[in-house]
Amino acid sequence: MVAVTAWEHYETDFAYALSQREPLAHTPEYSLEFACFSNDGQQAMQYFSYLENDDIKYVHAASLEILEEVGLLVRNEKARNRFAEHGCRVDHETEMVRMPSAVVEKYRAMAPPTFTFRGRDPALDVTFPRRQPVIAPCGSAPDIVDPVTGMARRATSHDLANIAHMVNALPGFDVFSISVLADDAPPGHFSLSRFYPALKNCMKPVRTSVLDVDEARQILKLGELIAGSKEAFWERPFINLGYCAIVSPLTMDFDSTENLMFFAENGITSYGTIAPMGGMSTPLSLPGMLTIMNAEWLAACVLAQMSKPGTEQIYCFLPVFADMRDGAYAPGAIENGMMISALCQMARFYNVPSGGYLGLTNSKIPDAQAGFEKGMSPLLGAASGVDFIVMGGQQDALMSFDFGQLAIDNEIAQMVKTVRGGFGFTHESVSLDEIKATGPAGMFADNPSTLERMHTATFMPELADRKLREQWEDEGASTIQQRAMNKALEILSTPNPAVLDMETDARIHAEFEGRVAGDSVTPEGWVPVDFGIEKITRKKRVNRRRRLA
Repeated sequence: MVAVTAWEHYETDFAYALSQREPLAHTPEYSLEFACFSNDGQQAMQYFSYLENDDIKYVHAASLEILEEVGLLVRNEKARNRFAEHGCRVDHETEMVRMPSAVVEKYRAMAPPTFTFRGRDPALDVTFPRRQPVIAPCGSAPDIVDPVTGMARRATSHDLANIAHMVNALPGFDVFSISVLADDAPPGHFSLSRFYPALKNCMKPVRTSVLDVDEARQILKLGELIAGSKEAFWERPFINLGYCAIVSPLTMDFDSTENLMFFAENGITSYGTIAPMGGMSTPLSLPGMLTIMNAEWLAACVLAQMSKPGTEQIYCFLPVFADMRDGAYAPGAIENGMMISALCQMARFYNVPSGGYLGLTNSKIPDAQAGFEKGMSPLLGAASGVDFIVMGGQQDALMSFDFGQLAIDNEIAQMVKTVRGGFGFTHESVSLDEIKATGPAGMFADNPSTLERMHTATFMPELADRKLREQWEDEGASTIQQRAMNKALEILSTPNPAVLDMETDARIHAEFEGRVAGDSVTPEGWVPVDFGIEKITRKKRVNRRRRLA
């Protein structure tokens, strides 16, 4: 996919008359209209948008004013020094950093327009923006729904290995954002007990955050052992990391900010996520949240570019509004998708990829609530042009992971990609000659072109039920959760082609004494749901009127 915009990056002081919301006379005029084209030049789709061009420019100008006049509380002394060295006003006593607009404009323009996740297998690397969004499961839930008991418990490295095995096999996911914590991690191995089972069982790009720079070095050493040598790893580093340097409102913490600078300085693939809570850490309005988040992202982007110009960035957010009736964390709310839609427009303004946590739910089971919360916001994000979606497997406001939910979300992910694949309009696809040849009262089902297109023209779900009610009842009246759990068990009962070879694993064992096993093993007692039939088939509907007669 090629992103086409009618404007280019510009270097200016971007002086802006906020009260009149009109640019100064010398400010260059430009358009922020955006379209997406496939590699063959065919227009795929035009993106949905909430904001007018003037709205986008106002948010940017307001963000510059916030950074210059209000500034950020920066807890990390090294970061404060770096800001000072590059033209910012720093008060070390109060830990406040104020950023002149010209400084922000200079360094944010250094961010490149693309981002690349790398996996153990180079063929599975993903660079975006591209035609379809890059999709990953959600990360770092403390609990897992036990597949045998159905009860939530603390997740372990064994669960993580099984999840990695599943993600490697599910086509809807392009990246494995490590889904759970590991409650069985030995002392000093918190992040290692997550990355090792993930990398051992998944060839796709793997990413999550680490606690500090020491843990990052440990994980990078793991990458070198898997690659076979330090030189081989750094030739194509396939460890992908994350950080949350910004704590809303307008605060940079110590460790995550240290991670941001370390990752940038060493060319480690990484990106930051800003996760505010509307009504608590941002104003209780969509535009207010958008503006403060935009200022915060600009600050983090600027620090990354000051650390190493050209550091890849994702304009990535988890924007959640509190339910003000009781302050509940509500990531399943539709406003999450609405905010991501506006953030996509801001990302295109800055010519960087967009990303966000979508398809989250407050539901504790894969029920109707989970279905509409997990379906609506990813679809809105896809229609708005989001490039990276973190969405799969989690329930209960990011607190628990469910194997069946991951299988269901895989189908949602594939549907989202189908939407972004485009309408496919060409003169040939109109099929005018076929329509003429088939004629009135004709049947298209037996045309050769129908057979040719049956696997490509529409998405065919595996878990979603499309059978007749009579057949569904005859075949056990299964729920989608039951079918999804059977799918998960089927994957985990099949040998994992991604698993590390014995020689590589031996190197890891020798380096990290006492590490977790990291093996994908089907939990004892997990058996498939028996629907009471030997074979599921598709039936032809019986004419009810004839049957009753």
